[in-house]
Amino acid sequence: MALGPLDRRETRESRRPRRSTLALASVTALVLAALIVGGAIAAIALSRGSLKQSPTALADLKLGPFAGHVERAVVRSADGSRVQLADVHGALVPRKPLEPGVRATLTVTVRRPGALAWMLGTTFTKHLTLRTPSVAVSNQWLTLTHSGRLQIAFTGGIAALAVGDAARSAAHGKTLTLNPSVRSGSVAIRVAARSWERLGPRTLVTWFPRSHVPLLVAAPSPAATISPTSSLRLTFSRPVARIFGTANPPLSPSVAGAWTRPNSHTLVFKPTGAGFPLAATVELNLPTVVSANDLEPADRLSWTVAPGSELRLQQLLAQLGYLPLRWTATGAPPVQTARAQVMAAVNPPPGSFSWRYTNMPAALRALWHPGHPGEIVKGAVMSFEADHGLATDGIAGPIVWHTLLAAAIANQQRTSPYAYVLVREGNPESLTLYSGGRVVLQTPANTGIPQRPTQRGTFAVFEHVRSGTMTGTNPDGTHYHDVGIPWISYFNGGDAIHGFLRVSYGTRQSLGCVELPYAQAAKVWPYTPIGTLVTVAD
Repeated sequence: MALGPLDRRETRESRRPRRSTLALASVTALVLAALIVGGAIAAIALSRGSLKQSPTALADLKLGPFAGHVERAVVRSADGSRVQLADVHGALVPRKPLEPGVRATLTVTVRRPGALAWMLGTTFTKHLTLRTPSVAVSNQWLTLTHSGRLQIAFTGGIAALAVGDAARSAAHGKTLTLNPSVRSGSVAIRVAARSWERLGPRTLVTWFPRSHVPLLVAAPSPAATISPTSSLRLTFSRPVARIFGTANPPLSPSVAGAWTRPNSHTLVFKPTGAGFPLAATVELNLPTVVSANDLEPADRLSWTVAPGSELRLQQLLAQLGYLPLRWTATGAPPVQTARAQVMAAVNPPPGSFSWRYTNMPAALRALWHPGHPGEIVKGAVMSFEADHGLATDGIAGPIVWHTLLAAAIANQQRTSPYAYVLVREGNPESLTLYSGGRVVLQTPANTGIPQRPTQRGTFAVFEHVRSGTMTGTNPDGTHYHDVGIPWISYFNGGDAIHGFLRVSYGTRQSLGCVELPYAQAAKVWPYTPIGTLVTVAD
């Protein structure tokens, strides 16, 4: 059936709603796509994070709602060491203390949630390079307040500190107030700007009382006993250049070493080599400076160098053959350098002594006491002094120690064997000479009469003459003047071993000396140089 015009119009009109539906669907799809893209963009934006330095923690980490969670956070210092970080609500704190003032790189790895992980990757990483905070003492040289307090200022706020030998403690603020018990002195300060940092380097703070003149704090304190290798540190209340200019104060005795100025207020002398002589007095001449310790004007400071120990003195004398004993070190002995030997003199190395000879009389063995002075040591020192052209007083002073250490380094052994004389006031009286552990000679002898007895005991020969004149007073008050007495070895005041003509020998006939026949005295004399021990016993 054919359609009329009206039918054709109705047909066209009936098709229009279909095109509108398609258009609406297209628009809806576009809007939905836009919403999806916008949502994705928003999600991506909300999945990001920021990492920046923190005023309290090491760093602050801010993550968007869809960013995920921290999977790993580490900090690496300039030396390559790595420390894990703890995430405390976005504040990143090292799990181990870090050094202050060092360059560090933070790396934070964040794991994304499921859908975003599929779209953007499983993880993303944030990096931050920074320098850990540091704080320091503002001024190392301070004057006490009117109330006697010490107020130390810092370049920034501090979170922890240690004063002197005290343990680390928490702190806050930019100043520290102390109440020192002395008017002058020094104290070491270590601080940290953050609680998660190690304490910074040691800073020595020195304080002085209020004064119109320069003040001084010396370390070690003046008049103290110092080691031969001790450094002398002088800290002044005013800059060193204003007091000394470019010169340095003179030291006596003069020793090898160097002056340095570690800062504007401090002079330090560090000896080199063997350092200060053992048992010496070290003096330092200054311009007129007031000592902060006693506030008395002082133009000179002095210290006493520790003497060498008695035990080390015995060790060296035994090593060089001046004692009838040997010394053997436990382990390696001190090396043959001046510095090592002088330090060993103050702090003796461990070791043991043993008798050099088996045939030594009990009277001599009884004289030996390791680590303690006695006539056996005095005699050995006198022998050493005589061999090296020193005054033979038997005292190990600075010159003796210096010479002894040099001899030890050069291994200058004594060539003659150890000799010892034993005089017995028995019946008959006798003299026995030991050398190298054997009896060389035994002869009758005369000792002092009851009015002028020969003193018993052990003494070291202090004068050794081939022939001399002896004078004195007889028991009856008359005087004697005997010329040409041969083979004299003085050992106790005017008492000596010597030759003397008598009708007989073996009884008390002398005025205190030990008299021998000429021939026997001549044989004994070469064995009794200065330092040889003579024992007079019953």
